[in-house]
Amino acid sequence: MWRRAAATGGESRIPIDQVTEATVAEAGWSFDDLLPEGERLRVCRTANLHQGGTIHHVTAEVHPELCRVAVVAAEAIGIPVTGTDLLVPDVTRDEYVFIEANERPGLANHEPQPTAQPFVDFLFPGQPGLPQAWTPEERRTEQV
Repeated sequence: MWRRAAATGGESRIPIDQVTEATVAEAGWSFDDLLPEGERLRVCRTANLHQGGTIHHVTAEVHPELCRVAVVAAEAIGIPVTGTDLLVPDVTRDEYVFIEANERPGLANHEPQPTAQPFVDFLFPGQPGLPQAWTPEERRTEQV
Protein backbone atom coordinates (compact mmCIF):
# COMPACT_ATOMS: atom_id res chain seq x y z
CA MET A 1 0.00 0.00 0.00
CA TRP A 2 2.86 2.41 0.74
CA ARG A 3 4.21 1.91 -2.80
CA ARG A 4 0.86 2.92 -4.27
CA ALA A 5 0.73 6.08 -2.15
CA ALA A 6 4.37 6.91 -2.96
CA ALA A 7 3.88 6.32 -6.69
CA THR A 8 0.80 8.54 -6.84
CA GLY A 9 1.83 11.21 -4.37
CA GLY A 10 -0.87 10.02 -1.96
CA GLU A 11 -3.58 10.36 -4.62
CA SER A 12 -4.43 6.67 -4.78
CA ARG A 13 -7.94 6.43 -3.45
CA ILE A 14 -10.95 4.44 -4.53
CA PRO A 15 -13.59 7.03 -5.35
CA ILE A 16 -16.81 6.69 -3.39
CA ASP A 17 -19.21 7.83 -6.07
CA GLN A 18 -22.22 6.64 -8.08
CA VAL A 19 -20.08 4.63 -10.51
CA THR A 20 -18.36 2.78 -7.67
CA GLU A 21 -21.66 2.16 -5.91
CA ALA A 22 -23.23 0.85 -9.14
CA THR A 23 -20.24 -1.45 -9.79
CA VAL A 24 -20.52 -2.90 -6.30
CA ALA A 25 -24.30 -3.28 -6.65
CA GLU A 26 -23.91 -5.10 -9.99
CA ALA A 27 -21.93 -7.73 -8.12
CA GLY A 28 -24.76 -8.10 -5.59
CA TRP A 29 -23.17 -6.15 -2.76
CA SER A 30 -23.59 -2.76 -1.09
CA PHE A 31 -21.25 -0.43 0.76
CA ASP A 32 -22.74 -1.70 4.04
CA ASP A 33 -21.89 -5.35 3.34
CA LEU A 34 -18.89 -7.18 4.74
CA LEU A 35 -17.33 -9.66 2.31
CA PRO A 36 -16.33 -13.11 3.52
CA GLU A 37 -12.62 -13.54 4.16
CA GLY A 38 -10.72 -14.16 0.92
CA GLU A 39 -13.59 -12.87 -1.27
CA ARG A 40 -12.59 -10.33 -3.93
CA LEU A 41 -14.87 -7.61 -5.23
CA ARG A 42 -14.31 -5.38 -8.23
CA VAL A 43 -15.26 -1.89 -7.13
CA CYS A 44 -14.05 0.16 -10.10
CA ARG A 45 -14.45 -0.26 -13.83
CA THR A 46 -10.89 0.96 -14.35
CA ALA A 47 -7.59 -0.56 -13.29
CA ASN A 48 -5.90 2.76 -12.69
CA LEU A 49 -3.32 3.09 -9.93
CA HIS A 50 -4.57 6.59 -9.14
CA GLN A 51 -8.05 5.24 -8.44
CA GLY A 52 -7.07 2.63 -5.90
CA GLY A 53 -5.44 0.02 -8.14
CA THR A 54 -2.64 -2.07 -6.70
CA ILE A 55 0.89 -2.89 -7.83
CA HIS A 56 2.09 -6.48 -8.00
CA HIS A 57 5.60 -7.30 -9.22
CA VAL A 58 5.18 -10.15 -11.73
CA THR A 59 8.16 -9.75 -14.07
CA ALA A 60 9.41 -13.30 -13.49
CA GLU A 61 5.97 -14.73 -14.31
CA VAL A 62 5.04 -12.74 -17.44
CA HIS A 63 4.13 -14.81 -20.51
CA PRO A 64 6.60 -14.27 -23.41
CA GLU A 65 3.77 -13.10 -25.69
CA LEU A 66 3.05 -10.17 -23.37
CA CYS A 67 6.73 -9.19 -23.52
CA ARG A 68 6.70 -9.48 -27.32
CA VAL A 69 3.65 -7.21 -27.57
CA ALA A 70 5.33 -4.58 -25.38
CA VAL A 71 8.45 -4.62 -27.59
CA VAL A 72 6.35 -4.36 -30.77
CA ALA A 73 4.46 -1.40 -29.31
CA ALA A 74 7.71 0.37 -28.39
CA GLU A 75 9.12 -0.24 -31.87
CA ALA A 76 5.88 0.97 -33.49
CA ILE A 77 6.09 4.38 -31.82
CA GLY A 78 9.87 4.57 -32.11
CA ILE A 79 10.54 5.15 -28.42
CA PRO A 80 13.02 2.75 -26.80
CA VAL A 81 11.78 3.25 -23.23
CA THR A 82 8.04 2.91 -23.41
CA GLY A 83 5.29 2.42 -20.88
CA THR A 84 2.96 -0.26 -22.26
CA ASP A 85 -0.41 -0.83 -20.61
CA LEU A 86 -2.08 -4.17 -21.16
CA LEU A 87 -5.19 -5.46 -19.48
CA VAL A 88 -4.58 -9.14 -18.67
CA PRO A 89 -6.66 -11.63 -16.70
CA ASP A 90 -3.56 -13.72 -15.92
CA VAL A 91 0.07 -12.65 -16.57
CA THR A 92 1.15 -16.25 -17.11
CA ARG A 93 -1.10 -16.58 -20.20
CA ASP A 94 -1.02 -14.87 -23.58
CA GLU A 95 -4.48 -13.29 -23.38
CA TYR A 96 -4.45 -9.47 -23.31
CA VAL A 97 -6.15 -6.27 -24.37
CA PHE A 98 -3.81 -3.49 -25.49
CA ILE A 99 -4.61 -0.21 -23.73
CA GLU A 100 -1.80 2.18 -24.69
CA ALA A 101 1.91 2.75 -25.16
CA ASN A 102 3.42 6.02 -24.06
CA GLU A 103 6.75 7.73 -23.70
CA ARG A 104 6.60 8.17 -19.94
CA PRO A 105 6.71 4.87 -18.08
CA GLY A 106 6.05 5.17 -14.36
CA LEU A 107 9.40 4.04 -12.99
CA ALA A 108 8.40 4.59 -9.36
CA ASN A 109 5.60 2.04 -9.77
CA HIS A 110 8.13 -0.78 -10.04
CA GLU A 111 9.95 -0.35 -6.75
CA PRO A 112 11.55 -2.17 -5.00
CA GLN A 113 12.87 -3.52 -8.33
CA PRO A 114 15.65 -1.29 -9.66
CA THR A 115 14.32 0.33 -12.83
CA ALA A 116 15.77 3.82 -13.26
CA GLN A 117 19.44 2.76 -13.45
CA PRO A 118 18.92 0.13 -16.19
CA PHE A 119 17.00 2.71 -18.26
CA VAL A 120 19.76 5.30 -17.88
CA ASP A 121 22.37 2.68 -18.79
CA PHE A 122 20.30 1.72 -21.85
CA LEU A 123 19.88 5.29 -23.02
CA PHE A 124 23.52 6.26 -22.38
CA PRO A 125 25.58 3.09 -22.95
CA GLY A 126 29.27 3.14 -22.05
CA GLN A 127 28.98 6.29 -19.98
CA PRO A 128 30.82 6.37 -16.68
CA GLY A 129 28.89 6.57 -13.47
CA LEU A 130 28.39 9.80 -11.60
CA PRO A 131 31.65 11.67 -10.99
CA GLN A 132 32.92 11.81 -7.47
CA ALA A 133 32.67 15.12 -5.66
CA TRP A 134 35.80 17.26 -5.81
CA THR A 135 37.54 17.86 -2.52
CA PRO A 136 40.11 20.50 -1.50
CA GLU A 137 42.58 17.71 -0.69
CA GLU A 138 42.63 16.75 -4.39
CA ARG A 139 43.62 20.31 -5.32
CA ARG A 140 46.59 20.22 -2.94
CA THR A 141 47.70 16.87 -4.40
CA GLU A 142 47.47 18.25 -7.95
CA GLN A 143 49.75 21.23 -7.09
CA VAL A 144 52.55 19.08 -5.64
